[in-house]
Amino acid sequence: MATMQFDLVSPERKLASLEASEVEIPGADGDFTAMPDHSPLLTTLRPGVLKVKAGSDVTEYVVTGGFVEVSPTATSVLAEMAVPKADASADFINGLVDDAQKAAEILTGPERDVANKRVSDTKALLDLI
Repeated sequence: MATMQFDLVSPERKLASLEASEVEIPGADGDFTAMPDHSPLLTTLRPGVLKVKAGSDVTEYVVTGGFVEVSPTATSVLAEMAVPKADASADFINGLVDDAQKAAEILTGPERDVANKRVSDTKALLDLI
């Protein structure tokens, strides 16, 4: 099976660096799967669960946003915040929702609409953990 290099980093640490056969990504414009020989792509993340398949293992991470670069040989994710899904409790997600709501309250116009969408996407994480 063909593989590609996968790297996941957040400002705090490198969470993963491995050979993967596919990566399911919560893109800002919708979920997509990156695989070896994927067309080059640069996009943003929305809050969601990122799934990495390496051999028969699947590892999941909760991400809050960030950037993704996909090339034919690699997928790199620079996440605003990322934690292994097993470490993401309801209390953790509710804290993220509270932070997103506070940020949305101080914005106006189109920026507030974007922030409110982030609140909604972050709340949806509760259904995924």
